[in-house]
Amino acid sequence: MKMKWISEYNTGIDVIDDQHKRILDYINEIDDCSEHIDRAHIKQILDNIIDYTQSHFTFEESLQEEAGYKYRVPHKRVHDLFIKKIESYRSRFEMGQTIEAELHEVLSKWLINHIQHDDADYVGAVKENMMGIIKEKEQKKGKNWFTRFFS
Repeated sequence: MKMKWISEYNTGIDVIDDQHKRILDYINEIDDCSEHIDRAHIKQILDNIIDYTQSHFTFEESLQEEAGYKYRVPHKRVHDLFIKKIESYRSRFEMGQTIEAELHEVLSKWLINHIQHDDADYVGAVKENMMGIIKEKEQKKGKNWFTRFFS
């Protein structure tokens, strides 16, 4: 069954929400493939999910580090475990197993849970940090070149 993006999945950080939506699109592509099995396409989707998700995780982790999020290390462990799990699906697939339905179910449940629980925990810290950066830039913008240089 195809997943649909609903407002409850929004973190309030647009770039993160856009990345989550792209992951959701990949999950829906797996659903499409389960109807007409095209192993080459399924392999490509698996590779794309792993690559894209790793870059998404790296981005999330950099936001968390910059914000001083205190649970960054455990959050990274969750990311690492997820990548290992998906890589195990890719290995099973490469050995000839049919994994599409199971993978779709696992990814669907994981994405929703990860957004609504794991990611929801760090959003406040990241938003607060972003607002601090914006405020600092606005304060500097108001100063002339002389005071910016000597402050």
